[in-house]
Amino acid sequence: MDHEAPHYLHQLQVPGEERYVSLALVNTRFTLSHGPVDLLDGAEAAHLWLVRHALLPDRAALNGRQFGRLLALRESLRSLFETRAGRAVPAAEPLATLNSTLAAAPSTPRLAWTSDGPHRADEPDTGNPAGAALFHLAEDATDLLTGAEADQLTECTAQRCDRWFLRSHAARRWCTTKCGNRVRAARAYAARKRRPE
Repeated sequence: MDHEAPHYLHQLQVPGEERYVSLALVNTRFTLSHGPVDLLDGAEAAHLWLVRHALLPDRAALNGRQFGRLLALRESLRSLFETRAGRAVPAAEPLATLNSTLAAAPSTPRLAWTSDGPHRADEPDTGNPAGAALFHLAEDATDLLTGAEADQLTECTAQRCDRWFLRSHAARRWCTTKCGNRVRAARAYAARKRRPE
């Protein structure tokens, strides 16, 4: 299997993806100037994405049903992000998809002991690696949607861009500088066209 990422993959990481893998999942479907891109366009690509994000061991397979559940979770998270940003109440289906994903990989309570002392650690069932990967994505999204950074969750305002990011300051409206440059260039072009000859 080729583990070399497409060149645009490294250029498009948006703020927040390094902390929330669920945000990176939602952003696996986006649009570039040449058209739509889906980094999960098949079970093999999805497997590679999960492995790259340390959610699935390379040797663990991803079957068609699990692949379908991953895509359904991605679309549900996109819907829930939109609902959260709009401060609305979500439709029942995306919420049910997230909650069923959380329930599909039950965790086992464990006592962990670190240098800080004992603490409870709930570990997902390792008998189902793909289910555990989906559980981690759903749990990560739940943490994002209910945590202190939820108000920073923002959709890029550049035309035809549908990526989400965590806005670190109020003035930021674009997920990447590339999107910002594209918007500024379009404004400049429109302004030149409006000027009388």
